[in-house]
Amino acid sequence: MAKRVKLYIIVPVLLLSCVAMLYSAPKSGASSDASSPGYRFAPVIFIHGFLGSGDTWASQVQRFTSNGVPAGKLFAYDWNSMGRGGDGNAMLKSFVDSVLTLTGGTGVHLVGHSAGGGRAYSYLSSPERAATVISYVHIGSGAQRAPAGPDGSVPTLNIYSDADMVVRGGDIPGAQNVILEGADHYEVATSADAFAEMYRFFYGEPPSVTTITGSDRIRIGGRAVTLGTNQPATGVTVDLYVAGSDGNSDGEPVASFTIPESGNWGPVEVEPETNYMFHIRSERQGFRNLYYYFEPFVRDNPLVYLRTFPPPVSMAGMLLAGLPSDDETGVIAIFSSSQAVIHGRDNLFLNDFELSTPELAGENATSISFFCFDDGRDGQGDAEPVALFAAMPFLQGANIPVFTGQEQTWYANFNGRTIPVRNFRSRTEGVVIAVFW
Repeated sequence: MAKRVKLYIIVPVLLLSCVAMLYSAPKSGASSDASSPGYRFAPVIFIHGFLGSGDTWASQVQRFTSNGVPAGKLFAYDWNSMGRGGDGNAMLKSFVDSVLTLTGGTGVHLVGHSAGGGRAYSYLSSPERAATVISYVHIGSGAQRAPAGPDGSVPTLNIYSDADMVVRGGDIPGAQNVILEGADHYEVATSADAFAEMYRFFYGEPPSVTTITGSDRIRIGGRAVTLGTNQPATGVTVDLYVAGSDGNSDGEPVASFTIPESGNWGPVEVEPETNYMFHIRSERQGFRNLYYYFEPFVRDNPLVYLRTFPPPVSMAGMLLAGLPSDDETGVIAIFSSSQAVIHGRDNLFLNDFELSTPELAGENATSISFFCFDDGRDGQGDAEPVALFAAMPFLQGANIPVFTGQEQTWYANFNGRTIPVRNFRSRTEGVVIAVFW
């Protein structure tokens, strides 16, 4: 019988990448002192789902560190969920081996969400690979006939939701099964209740807190990768600015990075209760410059991802190639990183244009990204769905006339939280993306 957990919605996302390491990662060789956190906490590796990246797990990583889990024991694995990328099991094994070498550990905990659950079950089918996995958490992924590992040998926690409209979950015989009532396909992985179940499963006791506790000194970092494939955005320049209340950059960049082969950037120290804007730019032919606006950071976050547009040879690339690229119109996208936007439960607006409508945010759509632009190039539009996005999961297009004739501030408002952005010209300046945690 599955354990039922009532989820209360609290309003306040291919190639093997390099390890997305949190700060203060230890040198090889774990402490032998059984009373130290480094000895108690085995490494945890999180695997994202389709179209996802490591930032799927940003909120959970911050909850783990809020409970004293060392940052250097938490890792996100990026993979190409959209197509070919070599031997997936071999690449994941290389990643696991790298984590064990770095931390000096002998085993890891694995967590897989959605398609990442299928990736994990395949990986754990081998006795050799399963031998270094202490336990496995299967989240928002398909029901299996037994726990993971050969003959179901790997202790498995199976978390799913009755409100998941993407994957129909179910009990796994022999596993520890937990139902999160009312959680959408992303919340089932990112919610505080999911965190509490994972923590208890790993460590045999409940966490001290399930919130993300704040800090006065905050460092952030992450990766710049191509949407969908997670290929590093090598050679791209990233400028980080404080964003003013009008969406404009406030003075000179706080920091600038040229993205290396790993795709990693940072760390850089930022202030609490402050909005930041990232300008991603390149002289590469066909590259779309981007402006990312984030809600204020609360504590150290090493999983801040900056996605660039893929070339128009992939499914996602062909879709995004249809966005406007001219100096008369702008493109403003809104990304909800931890939950879907659902009509009747959530409220999402861009200025006075509602995006949380039945047409854009129906219960079955599981919409997390909304691309807003003048679809007809006619100055008309009232957030009607854009046909270009009709066949793409999780993404929506809304017909909204974003003019660029004069500088304006636009306001993205999600459940009472607001991010002010600028109406940049889509061709010579770039596409705008507002990110809600």
